[in-house]
Amino acid sequence: MKSRFSILFALSTFLSFAQPNTDVFLFDLNTEKDGFKLSNFENISNNEGYDNQPSFMDNETILYAGTRNAQTDIVKYDLKYGSKTWICFTEGGEYSPLKIPNQNAVSAIRLDPDGKQRLYRYDLKNSTNTVLLDTLVVGYHLWFDKNTIISSVLESGFLSLYSSDLKTGQNKRITTHVGRSLHHIPNSDLISFISKNTDGTSEIKSLNPKTGVIKYIAPTLSGVEDMCWLADGSVIMAKGDVLFKLNPNNKLGWIEIVSLKSYGINNLSRLTVSPNGNKLAIVGEFTTSATNPLNNTSAILEPKLENIKWIAGNWKGEAFGGQTEENWSEPSAGSMMATFKLIDKDKVVFYEIEIIREVENTLILQLKHFGSDLKGWEEKDKTIDFSLKEITENKVVFEGMIFEKISANEMNIYVDIKQDNDSVETVKFNYKK
Repeated sequence: MKSRFSILFALSTFLSFAQPNTDVFLFDLNTEKDGFKLSNFENISNNEGYDNQPSFMDNETILYAGTRNAQTDIVKYDLKYGSKTWICFTEGGEYSPLKIPNQNAVSAIRLDPDGKQRLYRYDLKNSTNTVLLDTLVVGYHLWFDKNTIISSVLESGFLSLYSSDLKTGQNKRITTHVGRSLHHIPNSDLISFISKNTDGTSEIKSLNPKTGVIKYIAPTLSGVEDMCWLADGSVIMAKGDVLFKLNPNNKLGWIEIVSLKSYGINNLSRLTVSPNGNKLAIVGEFTTSATNPLNNTSAILEPKLENIKWIAGNWKGEAFGGQTEENWSEPSAGSMMATFKLIDKDKVVFYEIEIIREVENTLILQLKHFGSDLKGWEEKDKTIDFSLKEITENKVVFEGMIFEKISANEMNIYVDIKQDNDSVETVKFNYKK
């Protein structure tokens, strides 16, 4: 009982067990001519609860820890299609996901219901999982190579830096009192970590995992320990709603480069840059700033078709590698009706008939699928039903399907689709009239 309590207590500090309502935001990043310009803002998690700890699998895919059914699981987000796939299906909560080198797999820290905390491997093909480090209480980790893990390990109320050799099974303590931010240093065989001093200050240091040599790089931004590297060897950290940059090779210190206040984002923390340097993912919290066009604080509207009639119209877009078309009627006789078809290589893949109708003081969305020959997929009297959760001025949220109004002539539809391996992928359909 004592061991379980101590782990849970420590997690409130190291794994944000008292989870804030954070989101993962994505920007296009331009650093040409030593500049730093952000554009094309998007909230990719867009979810109530704790969404945090992003990392890039590659230039087109982001992993992060997201909240689902009051539990933290791992999400794989496809930047090209805007789709989400949940890759964990355990009773425990998963955190800090990373792509495993040279494998179609992800590593993540799992906190099981019995309080045990270990590092696991999750196979992306068959959804199986196996323990990677069984004897260490890993808080955060980094793959140095396919056989070596550098990790911040919980010991006696603080984090210690360890190196683990998966071939030999040996774990070596390198130093104590470190932070959670572990990164590869560009154009080198070194990794960086945060070293915490007894006076409350912290420093960025380098480690050569092959020789064990540690060297000082620079002081952190005061009171901050989350950082990332740019390709030119400069460091980015965030505080409040502001991003700061430091070049360790000069004496200018930390320089403010951009504020995210105009986006309504504050309390910035984790941040990471894509391998090609063109994307920045950053964690923060939405404020109630009126200047933020995406901070929707609209009141909940009555479950009436009149409040969702903006869905009506002929919409066209792309999904599943083909072209989609969806035609919604205006509300009449207590319902709205739609037809949908997917075209790939000039051939119809399938059709849908959809309805939204008023039933017992709420709305329900129902649909049936048909093949290209109009033969039904579902049984004769079966439909796929989506119950209503809420309606706001620009959003209609059903259980498993969301309609989001972008403008009078553009909307997004997010649909949860169950895969063959029982994972659930959220597919984004972008439509224009």
